[in-house]
Amino acid sequence: QVQLIESGGGSVQAGGSLRLSCAASGRTISTYAMGWFRQAPGKEREFVAASMYSERSAYYADSVKGRFTISRDNAKNTLYLQMNTLKPEDTALYYCAAKSGDYGLRLSGKYDYWGQGTQVTVSS
Repeated sequence: QVQLIESGGGSVQAGGSLRLSCAASGRTISTYAMGWFRQAPGKEREFVAASMYSERSAYYADSVKGRFTISRDNAKNTLYLQMNTLKPEDTALYYCAAKSGDYGLRLSGKYDYWGQGTQVTVSS
């Protein structure tokens, strides 16, 4: 079993940057596909980015491609999401998640473990 704790959220102005971290414990993330999802008030949880077992395999939602970068430090058992050029529409509660296998990386229902989320608020 994996426990996930997100941090790094906050309030920034449009155009700013934040770096989210997701610290894992219980098992090493090197054996899991890892993802970031977000949920804005009144909206469904949506896929943001995912990383297979190394940084060389990364996937992004079209809405964040070119602005966000997912990375992982398997030695530190930590997943990151670097968010640049933030927009007000990026405002949401951001979750990290872990899953076994490489099927359904963009599907929240396929993930086995979830953190509690960290809030990101972007003002215009």
